[in-house]
Amino acid sequence: MFHFTPEANPVSVVLVWFTVLAALFLLNEVARRFKWVGFGFFFILPVIMTVLWFTVLREALYNNWFHLSKVYSAVAACIGFWCIRHVKKDNLETGKEWRLVDTKFAIYFPPLILGLNILEAVIRDIQIGLTHYGSPPVFDANSNTLLLAGPWNYMNALAGIFSIVAMTGYVGVCIKKKTRTDGSRDLLWPDMLWFYIIAYNIWNFCYTYNALPHRSWYNGLALLIAPTICAFTTGKGAWVQHRGQTLAIWVMFALTFPQFLDSSIWRVTSTYNPVIYFGLGLVSLVANATLVAYVVYKWKVSARHPYKSELFVDLRAYQKVKALAG
Repeated sequence: MFHFTPEANPVSVVLVWFTVLAALFLLNEVARRFKWVGFGFFFILPVIMTVLWFTVLREALYNNWFHLSKVYSAVAACIGFWCIRHVKKDNLETGKEWRLVDTKFAIYFPPLILGLNILEAVIRDIQIGLTHYGSPPVFDANSNTLLLAGPWNYMNALAGIFSIVAMTGYVGVCIKKKTRTDGSRDLLWPDMLWFYIIAYNIWNFCYTYNALPHRSWYNGLALLIAPTICAFTTGKGAWVQHRGQTLAIWVMFALTFPQFLDSSIWRVTSTYNPVIYFGLGLVSLVANATLVAYVVYKWKVSARHPYKSELFVDLRAYQKVKALAG
């Protein structure tokens, strides 16, 4: 599946991978636990970096639609999540507190921004398929790597659409109550449970393997595992927030230091084996089709509308997350 370049020391590359994983996890922890650190990461830093990208770093910049859209959509997600978690004010007329989390923006923003993130990748998968289908591995100047196109691009694109369809219960988005050990006020999405996270991770890894085979070692593994660990440990129920924050941190780093990922010293590429590509595409498609089938099944047996109410309220995993809300 993966091929280490001759210049790369496998031990060093594995150690770097664990360093990336740990850094993403820890930076996300700091950003979520400390309100103003998160503000600095996702409001101030992107402005500074934008100036640098289009001036000092212009020559090294991956100046194509996908890389730039990924950076700014990820940052936009984090800005929205931060505002939902922290924006509030006292209403002097009613004597009650107004909170952004109680508005329709909080309900619809998380699925819209996640759906946009997925749709960007779906479009890129289709673009690769249309451009390079039937060719041997061909160099793509936009991503600075060899790409191998085939039916797997369309299979994974369909899996991504299923991933969008399977987002349920966003009307139940809420905020984590403060505790003695955690004052993060994480954005909780109780209906987004482990089976969605796993299916999404399979789809996204397959996408990175298709579109960024020289970066999927980091983009597809470390970048997906870090928010997943957080979602099952310190930040339960807030996977979509963790995913957004780790993605924004990573893409800003990758756009600033492309030589790290493009260097043959740290570069891990695909083996360009069509059997592996097809197998990954099939697993991604089956996993996400199964997820949609389960959503439809729960909808029918419970009579709860997946987009107008929370669907998995009878599951213990849902109840554990809902109990964290305040």
